[in-house]
Amino acid sequence: MIESKRGELHVSSTPCGQSGSDPLYLITISNDDVVIEISNFGATITAIFTADRNGIQKNIVAGYQDLDGYKDNPHYFGCLLGRNAGRIAGAKFELDGDVVFLSRNDGHGHLHGGVEGFNKKTWMIKSFTLDEHEAGVTMEYFSEDGEEGYPGNLWVTVKYTLDHHNRLKIVYDAVTDKNTPVNLSNHSYFNLSGFEIPDILGHRLQVNAASFTESNMGNLPTGKILPVSGTAMDFSKSKTIGADIGQVQHEDGYNHNFALNDYAPGRVRLALTLGEPVSGRVLNVYTDRPGVQIYTANDWKGNITGPQGYPYHKHSAIALETQAFPDSPNHPGFPDTILRPGHRLITETIYEFTTE
Repeated sequence: MIESKRGELHVSSTPCGQSGSDPLYLITISNDDVVIEISNFGATITAIFTADRNGIQKNIVAGYQDLDGYKDNPHYFGCLLGRNAGRIAGAKFELDGDVVFLSRNDGHGHLHGGVEGFNKKTWMIKSFTLDEHEAGVTMEYFSEDGEEGYPGNLWVTVKYTLDHHNRLKIVYDAVTDKNTPVNLSNHSYFNLSGFEIPDILGHRLQVNAASFTESNMGNLPTGKILPVSGTAMDFSKSKTIGADIGQVQHEDGYNHNFALNDYAPGRVRLALTLGEPVSGRVLNVYTDRPGVQIYTANDWKGNITGPQGYPYHKHSAIALETQAFPDSPNHPGFPDTILRPGHRLITETIYEFTTE
């Protein structure tokens, strides 16, 4: 066990088994208000404990009671998605005049990086961070040329840090030796009541997005970017998630990509605010990504009971996947996701935990 502490900041690493011949660890980073647990299998956030307005801590993210559950993880609880978060239509795209064929794991399509995406890889712990400002861990993964069909070797690092202001920062860093699409994200699901309230329909959500990408019956982008005004997608002003969820087309809830306002590469801005009025917990999400995929756990069936002791039913949580637009390699009008040799992809997302 590795353990270090500085002031209220703390980081530790505990062995927790193996995946094949690769050692697995559970990393804990914390301050006086927030405790975050991360596994190096899938670079997965397994727990986030935050305090309500009365100072009572609860775990606000979906997960498994046993870490072995993450080795299958069909709902992608807490994991890092890659090479490409979201769907790619037909599991193929054209790049530099050639058609690239990817693995199929979503019918005839490709979802969240394929059959064994980054969520099913053991990440190597590269270093720990502990100073007067933040505590954290950096992990790395090497994705070989041809993995899941993607061209080029890809070197990826992810750094998780927690500061004194209850901000969890996730920084992704990637380089390649061939042109290849890269779209990394985290797939944590949140229920700010700690799942004591069985659904998130009463949570309030405000999203800084004036438009969203239209999708078809297969939840693939049509290529059109439509205004949210006058639709169930309009979260420009705070409203409960359940207010208009019954008006959503093609899905039994939200599973949509919002085109965030004021996008410019490298510019971090407030993307959304999620609040739960009973506990008073609030989550602010900041990112430099062009979009956020919002998914309200529409296909959960109550057959998984999380570490909180409650079964996960439909709409028990909400995923807030900051990322590029889905199926971007097949839509030239979307923000470019092709990483090229000699260039470096560095993006960040920040979860800020507070109360009201």
